[in-house]
Amino acid sequence: MFIGHFLAAFAIAASVAVWRGWPEERALAVGAVAGSFATLPDIDMLYAVVGLVGSLEGAFVTSDAFWAIANEIHRGATHSLIVGVFAAIGFAAWRARDGYNSGAGTLGGLILGGLVLIVTVVGGIAPGAVVAVFVLAGVGLVTFAERVGLGPRAVLGAGALGLLSHPFGDVLAGPSPALFYPLPTESGVLNGQIILNPDPTLHLLTAFFIELTIIWMGLFVVAQLRGWRLKQHINRRAALGVAYASAIFAIPVPTVETASPFVFTVLTVGFIGTPSRSGWREDRSIQLIDAVATALAAITLAAAAYTVTYLVLLG
Repeated sequence: MFIGHFLAAFAIAASVAVWRGWPEERALAVGAVAGSFATLPDIDMLYAVVGLVGSLEGAFVTSDAFWAIANEIHRGATHSLIVGVFAAIGFAAWRARDGYNSGAGTLGGLILGGLVLIVTVVGGIAPGAVVAVFVLAGVGLVTFAERVGLGPRAVLGAGALGLLSHPFGDVLAGPSPALFYPLPTESGVLNGQIILNPDPTLHLLTAFFIELTIIWMGLFVVAQLRGWRLKQHINRRAALGVAYASAIFAIPVPTVETASPFVFTVLTVGFIGTPSRSGWREDRSIQLIDAVATALAAITLAAAAYTVTYLVLLG
């Protein structure tokens, strides 16, 4: 869901900016900042990386070992709506420190530092360290926002959109995040995974198509801003993606718990979008949209063909 988190926030922020009459470059900038904030909560995955590197078995990492460590922290404090609200306010205040309000930087620092302190007291050193990295990365995003000319209100809106939208995307691919951390979680609100289909494979495939829809939405927004017509940038090679239907005989039937073989192999279908030398264009942006649109179309057809085959043979 990592790309989906980014593109969902990007598409919403950029569309709102266009609706408000912002110029193309500014709309793309606020979309990029919102999308980047939407990926920020998953910085807690660094805990697993550091843990594995520091272990004696770091050179022999398995998927189960990685997730066993990651799940000690993942979808905790950085995925909290409460933390997200205060973090967005803190980042916006930090953005206002120069030329807007002399005391804003102090306020932002107190809010962000307070988040680290509270999480450390409530959860311990490891969660506190993760939130500290979360805050530092967010300050880096604020610096980027400054360089592209976004003010405190834009940072507040982009930060809130990104940080608060992220947890709701996660409920399609696993247990619900700790939405109200550090408060008690026995609220019953999204207290478990949302099941899209009782068949675990169809649940995964439905979530995958939701992800693809979000990616298409993000690509469509960029195309609209740039004046591109997507249909003209999809090469007929994308139709080769339907051959992926044969994967039903080659890989384990996927579920959320065993999704890796399916996800990795279906994404490799996207290499169909790689342009041949004869297809290279002088305009690199056009070449890129050709490759991305063709790759995405091929992956969509591959997933659809696999789903149809699953329904016919195994469903």
